[in-house]
Amino acid sequence: MKKSFFLLGVAALALTTSCVSNLGDDYNVNPKLAATASASGFITNAERSLVRTVNSSSVNINPLRFYMQYWAATDYPTESRYDLITRNIPLNYWNALYRDCITDLRAAKSAVATDITVPDDNKNNTLAVAELLEIYAWANLVEVFGNVPYTQALDATNLQPKYDDQATIYADLVTRLDAVIGKFDTTKGIGTGENDLIFPETSGSNTTGQWVKFANAMKLRMALVLADADPAKAKTMAEATVGKLPASNADAVDLAFDRTLPNTNPLYEDLVNSRRSDFVGANTFINPLKGIAGNATGVPVTGAVDPRLNDYFNQALLPATATDPYMGGNVGRTNNKETLSQPGDKLRAQTLPGVLVSYAQVELMLAEAVERGFAVGGTAASHYNAGVTASILEWGGTTAEADAYLALPNVAYATAPGSTYKQKIGYQYWVALYNQPTESWTQWRRLDYPQLQLAASPLNGVTVIPRRFTYPASEQSLNNANYSAASTALGTTGDNVSTKLFWDKF
Repeated sequence: MKKSFFLLGVAALALTTSCVSNLGDDYNVNPKLAATASASGFITNAERSLVRTVNSSSVNINPLRFYMQYWAATDYPTESRYDLITRNIPLNYWNALYRDCITDLRAAKSAVATDITVPDDNKNNTLAVAELLEIYAWANLVEVFGNVPYTQALDATNLQPKYDDQATIYADLVTRLDAVIGKFDTTKGIGTGENDLIFPETSGSNTTGQWVKFANAMKLRMALVLADADPAKAKTMAEATVGKLPASNADAVDLAFDRTLPNTNPLYEDLVNSRRSDFVGANTFINPLKGIAGNATGVPVTGAVDPRLNDYFNQALLPATATDPYMGGNVGRTNNKETLSQPGDKLRAQTLPGVLVSYAQVELMLAEAVERGFAVGGTAASHYNAGVTASILEWGGTTAEADAYLALPNVAYATAPGSTYKQKIGYQYWVALYNQPTESWTQWRRLDYPQLQLAASPLNGVTVIPRRFTYPASEQSLNNANYSAASTALGTTGDNVSTKLFWDKF
């Protein structure tokens, strides 16, 4: 949409997930490799890794479109049945954030002071960007796993780091976030120029204000994650963001990928470049978008087609009827790729932005905040309408389409199905966050709406849709004592996908 992709050549740091190896021998040094790398180069790599990880559709790292029942598998349903182990999904996700994201952001911080490509006036803002992205990555790790190595993580002298308490980590991240918001100076730029992938600066431009909006959106988001665990703190946090948040789709926090591999959107790699058809829409999701009952309880039936349906999915290659060309498959089973709807063409574009925070998400969060009694301005209905409209416009719809959709009795906030706001807003989170699967999973775990049912034929004794990822198997063998302590600290169910995290109260 508003960004271009420019990936600097930066040497990857060969680090393990929660610790590093100190090689130190001359024969491990490439004499042709630059001795130092730029701060912007490290930030670029970290942004790329972070956005790709949380938005990926690869069953090797992110099966959450299955868990949220947006998609069903065609030939290989194992991951849709909650198998995290065979493909080492927890390890791949863990490594992507520890090794490929947080490590690079720490390297960026170390490089800023001596990086002559970053003007002196911009160095503090550059440090703040690296810190904000690191906070996002840490928060995501806690929300996915629970207790994780934090205070001792990525220390070359400690190959067996302890796991810190998840609530304690989260509290520290909130403190760090408040500090970084105060460090941004909007009168000065970031200093990384067009090398930044999320908010690049062209000649004479200043994107610091966009980063401040991102930071406040993160604060509102983290407030709502804490809302059931610490309502008073959540209220204070949310109210502090008033007037400082993204205010339109132009403020979305996203990264537009390049047209050439390996820097395309990962969905293009999985849906187009792979020449495979491993995914179709799930009937759990497609049916409500068509206005009919799905396989989930508590899912509103609109009685009319959601204007996002033809953007989210293509018509079936061999539709059952000409009047009903959108058909979904069963989650947890094999499905026919010819007679069911596959992910839409917009998801197949090389340059489709990978989103960290959408404007639709911000407005729906504000709707929820109002319902929780937080003084954030507006009404729940006004923010709900703004969020739904923003989502429809984000996917190419029109204001007229949004208005008509919101006028439906089963969509209008006052009359939409649901005895609580959690059902009404939870459904629209689910629809709006279709291409933000990791974020959608977090919102679903918080609100428990829509009430999705377990996929068919779950594996490994799974009895609920996973509430967390289990720890990487390598932690059991290489860091067993600390792994065991962390597993025990999670509660009676321990290192299990059914274990709820500290903020997941209901």
